Amino acid sequence: MTLPRRTTASVSHSENDRDGGNTSRPASQTLDRGLRTLGLVADSDQPISVAEVAAQLGLHRSIAYRMLRTLEDHHLVQRDGDRGYVAGTGLAVLARRVHPTLQSAALPELTTLANDTGMTAFFVVLEQGEAVTIAVVEPSHTGAHVAYRPGARHRADRGAPGIALLAGRPARQRERAEVTAARERGWASSHAEVYAGLRAVASPVVDGSGTCRGAVCVVFVEDVDVAPLGERVRAAALSVAGAL
Repeated sequence: MTLPRRTTASVSHSENDRDGGNTSRPASQTLDRGLRTLGLVADSDQPISVAEVAAQLGLHRSIAYRMLRTLEDHHLVQRDGDRGYVAGTGLAVLARRVHPTLQSAALPELTTLANDTGMTAFFVVLEQGEAVTIAVVEPSHTGAHVAYRPGARHRADRGAPGIALLAGRPARQRERAEVTAARERGWASSHAEVYAGLRAVASPVVDGSGTCRGAVCVVFVEDVDVAPLGERVRAAALSVAGAL
């Protein structure tokens, strides 16, 4: 059986990315190591071994093993036979507790949008100057699409998701022309601003009080007419806003 081909968008963080440019030692080295171990396992498409964790994080194998065993005890990672460690079911439980109202409102619209367009649909929120993905739905009837992960993040001043988040807020001096344009038409588009080769279209979700709660987005690789796609994404964003 031939499996659908998927293009994977993964996120890699440097030390400076994690600390916001602060290179000082973390307040808790053990917690920092555990969180970095969890992030490495969650970001991997394949089971990852103790040796690979140790090598990629610069840890002694015994330390990497203790980190993985502790995470396993809390069901955040699990062993995949002899192949290594993969993300555990505990992560799904934690994920449901992140912006539950937004996820409940967004997921039905994301599912419809993904299947209507044949593109991966996702929802982002603004957190400390970054666009952070909290929900993702992949289309169910396509031969190829982009695989995108919850937890992916990038600076809010680049890429359609970030531009849409900024466009949902009051205008600011010296903002990007793309933000101003997105505010006027209700959606933003970008090409290769965050990940090479990937295109995105996004629309802000603004509730009845005028507060931007997030943005509905799609990500894809093919060159398409973004105007009708933008209007479709905008319609989904309006539906999410109405459900809040």
